[in-house]
Amino acid sequence: MQLYNTLSAKERAELIEKAGKDRLTLSFYQYAKITNPQEFRDQLFITWNKLDVLGRIYVAQEGINGQLSLPADRFNEFKTHLDTIDFLKGIRLNIAVEQDNMSFLKLKVKVRNKIVADGLKDDTFDVTNKGVHVDAEKFNELIEDNNTVLVDMRNHYESEIGHFKNAVTPDVDTFRESLDIIEDDLKDHKEDKNLVMYCTGGIRCEKASAYFKHKGFKNVFQLEGGIIEYTRQVKDKDLENKFMGQNFVFDERRAERISDDVIAKCHQCGDAFDVHTNCANDACHLLFIQCDKCKEEMNNCCSTNCKEIHALPFEEQKALRKGQANSNDIFKKGRADHLPYKKDLRNIFESFKK
Repeated sequence: MQLYNTLSAKERAELIEKAGKDRLTLSFYQYAKITNPQEFRDQLFITWNKLDVLGRIYVAQEGINGQLSLPADRFNEFKTHLDTIDFLKGIRLNIAVEQDNMSFLKLKVKVRNKIVADGLKDDTFDVTNKGVHVDAEKFNELIEDNNTVLVDMRNHYESEIGHFKNAVTPDVDTFRESLDIIEDDLKDHKEDKNLVMYCTGGIRCEKASAYFKHKGFKNVFQLEGGIIEYTRQVKDKDLENKFMGQNFVFDERRAERISDDVIAKCHQCGDAFDVHTNCANDACHLLFIQCDKCKEEMNNCCSTNCKEIHALPFEEQKALRKGQANSNDIFKKGRADHLPYKKDLRNIFESFKK
């Protein structure tokens, strides 16, 4: 029984192009008790593989978190299957703002300890006592209130290319880092401020809102469905869009354009630009923002050293890497001393401490 991918990303891309069918990119999550995550994972893989689903799905005892794509003409089959699973029946599916047939090229369904790495001990607080979910219209009202602190629950490389007007954007590499920082910096405002949070699709705010209520915050709100659902509602209801720039996504698209604002800079020259790339040197692969001019000058590399290595014949590159551990940059997202225009987001809460 096939429970893993048998095609490479290149082979899959060729099949998608040959099929000539439009695909839908979407995401969803649900916290629920799953007794046997491995068995559930295998069942999902078998069913979804037959539907030509591709994507990255995490399954844990606490629930499921999925980002995926599938042929548009099989969407109803996929939705019918979800409805056969009690805790997924009728679940909201966040359809991507911008579609790309190549957003995912493999089906990866993985069993994890948690569906989001939050570093929290869930047995120490009531994870079901969440903040108030608000739609786009209410969210727009709240963030214009002087008693509101709007916090972006995403990482620095996500918020750098796009965020809501007046949002606090923590300078963190991971979700778990932001929780203690936010609590500490807003500890004097647990009762007199509205704590309003948002993320990409809502999943990070689900746990964070319960955690902050446990920590004593009285007025906790979260954007229902995150940036993706907000964008859909803004269009459907003709509301004012208060999101500036692009929404970072964790697939081959890397981002969805929400507004025409370009709020980021090329990390190499400082020109206005907001498109991420990975350093072409396979031993580095640093994710960073690089404009078209620098991409051409640097051959899609983040530094002169990487450019020189990337220019070598492939076998020489392999020989250089042999026996060497990966550079730390391979795990980084825009963190490197040689990127002079990386935006500094520190001291973000100072205005709220007055």
